[in-house]
Amino acid sequence: MIIVVVGPTAVGKTKLSVELAKKYSAEIISCDSMQIYKKMDIGTAKVTEEEKEGIIHHLIDIKDVNDDYSVYDYQKDARKVLDKLLKENKNVVIVGGTGLYLKALLYNYEFEKNNGRKDYSSYTNEKLYDMVLKIDKNTKIHVNNRQRLESYLNNHKNNIDKKESKLLYEDVKFIGLTRPRDELYEAINNRVDDMIKNGLIDEARCFYDDKVKSKAINTAISYKELYLYFDGKITLDEAVDLIKKRSRNYAKRQYTWFKNQMNVKWFFVNVNNFGQTIKEVISYIENN
Repeated sequence: MIIVVVGPTAVGKTKLSVELAKKYSAEIISCDSMQIYKKMDIGTAKVTEEEKEGIIHHLIDIKDVNDDYSVYDYQKDARKVLDKLLKENKNVVIVGGTGLYLKALLYNYEFEKNNGRKDYSSYTNEKLYDMVLKIDKNTKIHVNNRQRLESYLNNHKNNIDKKESKLLYEDVKFIGLTRPRDELYEAINNRVDDMIKNGLIDEARCFYDDKVKSKAINTAISYKELYLYFDGKITLDEAVDLIKKRSRNYAKRQYTWFKNQMNVKWFFVNVNNFGQTIKEVISYIENN
């Protein structure tokens, strides 16, 4: 059995995935395009060893921050892990908020190898967006979602955004977690405040001092905003507010992606009694 846990940032995916893995003796495959990088811990809200509760997690901390890593690479690596676990008759929980990676893993897409991908680093977001519009005038990709714009342009022949794509695996349960928007946005703001308290500035400063300007740093929310602060272009308060704003916008895009791309069963998170949410999800899994 494959259980997929999706939803926006700060909604409780990590906690639910661990509880489900314990319940069904499963291993977890991460589907997060930033948590694959080593040392990008606080800013990506990476699952901690304590939070793992002894559950094996795959595809976390597998690449150096300076390495290039594409959806093609993730598809290859994640399918290798998934197929191995299924061959061993193990249950699998896939968790994360990177929708494109999830579709690449579970659906019938073929991607070109990295050496066939065009370098768009010199293009502005607006230029990339215009190029995507020429291919699909109804695209739902946001102009500021640079990673998806580049991936779409490199792989549009594979019809990534088409809903009629074929699921390659059997017995897959798609679980989505949601919260009222005002509650979610407050949770996101609080998470950013906690990140700052837990050392996010020092974590980002280490990359900055080492002159790391990789695609990962330029893409991940938290680091690029703090780089602006380190450069003296904005104040620390402005950087923190920008992280919160972009995180909220990202959550909104995640909702749009999963609601339009996958047949997800959504559950409202019971903040005061998360155990009740877990029971509801388990009941759905075992009766469907």
